[in-house]
Amino acid sequence: MPHLTSTEIAGRIEDLYGAPLADLEAHAKDQPPGMLSALLGMHNDLALAERSIDLHRDHLARLLNPERQLGSHEVSHLLDGSRRLAEAVAVRDVQTKSATAVLQSLARVPAPTPPPPALSPPPAPPLSARNTAPSR
Repeated sequence: MPHLTSTEIAGRIEDLYGAPLADLEAHAKDQPPGMLSALLGMHNDLALAERSIDLHRDHLARLLNPERQLGSHEVSHLLDGSRRLAEAVAVRDVQTKSATAVLQSLARVPAPTPPPPALSPPPAPPLSARNTAPSR
């Protein structure tokens, strides 16, 4: 399963709710907790995990610089950074899977269409066209 990024998840949320993410976040603050706030929370957690992955990957790359010597002190940092990177990847994977599953289960409800105009009864014929012959 390909990993969706927080940007792709944000786009799907915007498509579902028909508004920009910033507007949805402002709207959700004034509402009781619901599906929108849950999706926004998953998106925020996913974005945080992605930033954490980038941070820990860059930190590990600096530690593993070929021009740098690894001593016992650096090895402990290397192990800690690897653990933190693995945790961030796990969080990203879980958030992506959850958000994708929820978004796939939801569909945008089309805007209600106005009811068709009621058929009016045919107009009565003019008085002059009515039969004026006396009835028996």
